[in-house]
Amino acid sequence: MAYTSELSLKEIRRDLHAYPEAGWKEFRTTALVAEELEEQGFTVHLGADAVETSERLGVPSEDEIQEAKRRIQDTGCSERYLDRIGDVTGIVAEKTYGSGAGPTVGVRVDMDALERVEASEKEHRPAREGFNSRHPGVMHACGHDGHTTIGIGIARELDANGGFDGHLKLFFQPAEEGGRGGYPMSKTGHLEDIDHFLALHLGLDNETGKVIAAYERPLSNAKLDVTFIGEGAHAGKAPNQGRNALQAATTAIQNVYAIPRHEDGATRINVGQVYSPNAQNVIAEEAQMRVEVRGETADLNEYMLAKVHRIIEHAAGMHDVECETALYGKTTTFQSDSSLVDIVVQAANSVEDVEMVVDREDLGASEDASYLINEVQKNGGKATYVGIGASNPYGHHTSRFDIDEDALPLGVNVLSKTIRQL
Repeated sequence: MAYTSELSLKEIRRDLHAYPEAGWKEFRTTALVAEELEEQGFTVHLGADAVETSERLGVPSEDEIQEAKRRIQDTGCSERYLDRIGDVTGIVAEKTYGSGAGPTVGVRVDMDALERVEASEKEHRPAREGFNSRHPGVMHACGHDGHTTIGIGIARELDANGGFDGHLKLFFQPAEEGGRGGYPMSKTGHLEDIDHFLALHLGLDNETGKVIAAYERPLSNAKLDVTFIGEGAHAGKAPNQGRNALQAATTAIQNVYAIPRHEDGATRINVGQVYSPNAQNVIAEEAQMRVEVRGETADLNEYMLAKVHRIIEHAAGMHDVECETALYGKTTTFQSDSSLVDIVVQAANSVEDVEMVVDREDLGASEDASYLINEVQKNGGKATYVGIGASNPYGHHTSRFDIDEDALPLGVNVLSKTIRQL
């Protein structure tokens, strides 16, 4: 099933919402978008041609990847793209409009869902209207189904109505959640010739009709998976023979929360998950935890990360266990370019359903489009990160997250008009 022109943006969004795919598993989404764009005359780069595979973070196991590929067989999706995709998701699609004499414009949207259960109560519109997640434990709880739809909509709108004389590159990024896909996509060379770059996000607690021309200064972020490895023993008969991995983990947890905050700006620390597959009467031989740090700047993020590494190492030493760490994901920060922000403001003000335009707001959270934005700016291009209000009734990453679908054509029109004005 390709997304033919007969399907509206709302129908595409609902289809994507019903079949969510977590980071590095977006095989159905990648195949459907690729088929749509090739039918529109785009040159499509897939898999290892869209991301630098050696730079990926937080990659699922081989078994998880293969299961994700098998799962799409019964979801109304053509399998002929799977060989081209391989085991790596992501798309860069490009097309020349008119004579191509104008600028090269990049637009980045993300595709992945979150690994969490979606609400099934009838008060939740996707459940009530029959497009809630068909994949247990995975849901679009951050609007990426809408982002992907807007990317398709921009291609359709420029094809239908023209007005752009230049080169368009659409970046459909995998694995935004956790900060895993932006960096490897930024290292492919596809960004080297970008003159103007637009990323976008729906919702973020803004009402439909509000546009933020520049979200900026997100917190830099790093996510770390930690494993403590000790030695098991009978907790009653011979506890002295054990080396308690869980005790090392709890020591680390207590102390990472005590990291001094920095005088140069905001910092954050959180331990989001702790797990030890162990019985009450056994000295724990293994304990795992997932940690994240954030900083107002990349340097502050590194300050927090270095402190966490030091605490983990010494907590392991205190309890005579080994420790292993693996970087799961990472983001950095950015600022938007004033010249491009001004053009987005002008474009948004000319869209009929836009009721309020804000020049700039701090993003506050973290976002791995930062790597693509920084790469464009390093090469001399201009970039901004656009917010499109979508009246989300519940917060992002919650089980009842949803968007106002009227925001989809609004987002398409704001970005398409921006591209034309460029």
